[in-house]
Amino acid sequence: MQDVSTLVARAREGAPRAVARLISLVEGASPQLREVMAALAPLTGNAYVVGLTGSPGVGKSTSTSALVSAYRRQGRRVGVLAVDPSSPFSGGALLGDRVRMSEHASDPGVYIRSMATRGHLGGLAWSAPQAIRVLDAAGCDVVLVETVGVGQSEVEIASQADTSVVLLAPGMGDGIQAAKAGILEIGDVYVVNKADRDGADATARELNHMLGLGESRAPGDWRPPIVRTVASRGEGVDEVVEALEKHRAWMEEHGVLAERRLARAAREVETIAVTALRERIGDLHGDRRLGALAERILGGELDPYRAADELVAGLTQG
Repeated sequence: MQDVSTLVARAREGAPRAVARLISLVEGASPQLREVMAALAPLTGNAYVVGLTGSPGVGKSTSTSALVSAYRRQGRRVGVLAVDPSSPFSGGALLGDRVRMSEHASDPGVYIRSMATRGHLGGLAWSAPQAIRVLDAAGCDVVLVETVGVGQSEVEIASQADTSVVLLAPGMGDGIQAAKAGILEIGDVYVVNKADRDGADATARELNHMLGLGESRAPGDWRPPIVRTVASRGEGVDEVVEALEKHRAWMEEHGVLAERRLARAAREVETIAVTALRERIGDLHGDRRLGALAERILGGELDPYRAADELVAGLTQG
């Protein structure tokens, strides 16, 4: 068993091994997880969480690395959660696409961690909210969360980030993908990467047109900007950071940042509660209470909904 208070103290000092150990406890749903979260609670709420999503191949990892460089030039500590669809046994922050961030591996002001989705839909690992909290408590000024790639069910990043960045690239059919996946509703900043390729102007125009067709905005509402970048050369990255800072300032001015963080905390509590309830229900297979309810349904005494209500009431009271 790890001494949680020591781990948290070491993480606050910037010790990467302590941060890694805390995130491992989170990922493994350790019995010490409650103790870890209790210790971290007073230390969180300072990091600016930026989510990056987009279709595979648009350059998410390259863009993330470029953003890390831009924030480090400003002297900010940066944490990166790169969510990986591969096996949970792949491990390590520098495998696969993460090799593109290897230039930051020796920087004590940067912490990079790959996390496996382990089958969780939404483009994020189920433990991502707690891992974000670890990096927040460890003193990261900015936490960049890179998802596995946007798709029909991979817009969850909007519920976990303060600001969501959607990346597109010319020649990849991203306009159609944007309409299908609903990412026009989640993006706060749009980035057309690989802007040196043919079709970049058309992609930006199409995106601007689709955003214009969206819901009407009142005066003073946030209008998502479209920024063009060539992340592999660092071009346009400072403009992305500027757009992010403008969005953060707008959210703070209009109270949106506090609202988003409050909603995020509420969703996290709900998820934990539902997960605990699901586990308790899962333990009921073969339980006499479940069998008795099934018999009453077959006898016409109960309908399935009332039976479910009785089951949930029994579980919550028990």
